[in-house]
Amino acid sequence: MDITQTLQELKRRPGFSEHVGMMLVHNGVVRAWSRADHAAVGRVVVRPDRERMAAICREMERRPGIFAILAEAAEGELRPGDDLLFLVVAGDIRENVKAVFAELLDRIKAEAVIKEELPPTDADRC
Repeated sequence: MDITQTLQELKRRPGFSEHVGMMLVHNGVVRAWSRADHAAVGRVVVRPDRERMAAICREMERRPGIFAILAEAAEGELRPGDDLLFLVVAGDIRENVKAVFAELLDRIKAEAVIKEELPPTDADRC
């Protein structure tokens, strides 16, 4: 997902200027260490459930004040620094957008994106 292009496309949607006063963006990247124990991570294998992601987005778009939600997850083997998850929540006011954004992020990570962290290999160190 090209965030700049995606935001510009979202702004061109009918009704955008009448319904949107805030957009929040999440750009999750692969860390070089594990959240669980800070062990070194050389690669991450990501398996998104795209149907579940779409269902969560549709559900949350029905919340008060929400104009649009976009979500995209990478798939396959990624390395530290690679983009892993993009989310955009557009809506009317911050109280509505922030609450939905926080729940969306937590639910997608818990319900729709499976990550397997792998330790660095000699090839990762070169």
